[in-house]
Amino acid sequence: MEERPCAILLKFPGTNCDAETARALETVGFEARIVPVSDLTINTLEDAALVVLSGGFSYGDYVKSGRLAKLVTQQKIADALREFRDNGGFLLGICNGFQILTELDLLPEASLVENTSGRYQCQWVTLENKAPESPFLSQLPETFEFPIAHAEGRLVTKTEEDAKALVENGFAALTYADPVNGSFQQIAALQDETGHVFGLMPHPERFLYKTDHYDPDWESDDKWGSGYYLFRSLYDSIS
Repeated sequence: MEERPCAILLKFPGTNCDAETARALETVGFEARIVPVSDLTINTLEDAALVVLSGGFSYGDYVKSGRLAKLVTQQKIADALREFRDNGGFLLGICNGFQILTELDLLPEASLVENTSGRYQCQWVTLENKAPESPFLSQLPETFEFPIAHAEGRLVTKTEEDAKALVENGFAALTYADPVNGSFQQIAALQDETGHVFGLMPHPERFLYKTDHYDPDWESDDKWGSGYYLFRSLYDSIS
């Protein structure tokens, strides 16, 4: 039997999307292992091809989204995630996981702060694929839909010009087709210079199957949702 690439999902107190993300990864071909942060050591990453930081509310977001998870991760494994990336590993952060990746400085400099609406937003959004050659997006079309669910998802940079540079230089992998939460340049996802680190606010794991779509009359001849193709893109890039 062919060995499947291993995906490690780091689980912090408050992480609540790890099980459905593991299901999505296993559906496309990964072996998925959920590792509580209490069990995290440098050895955890030894056999992994992918490390995932799933969505949720790590440590209740009591200080700032992702801040406490960052401190615990640094205490546990120091610079191991950066070394993991430099050795060819992939890192994916979804929603709260995206916030953690920015806190760890594994993505271009940006912050995820409170939505301009001042409230938690749970809705479907249309996204524009700005990085079709990305290992995470290669099988996705120019536009597609994912759901969002966040209160601190507004991506900001020091200046609006810095956000424009992220778009122009290919770091902004996804943008919202319409204004959603006040993100500069409507940025919904970032990738690093290697293409191996990817963070997004929308939830691909929540649109794995066609039947996950909010509209029961949504027309598609494909049984899969857009989320399947994000995870499948990554699996095909790794395997």
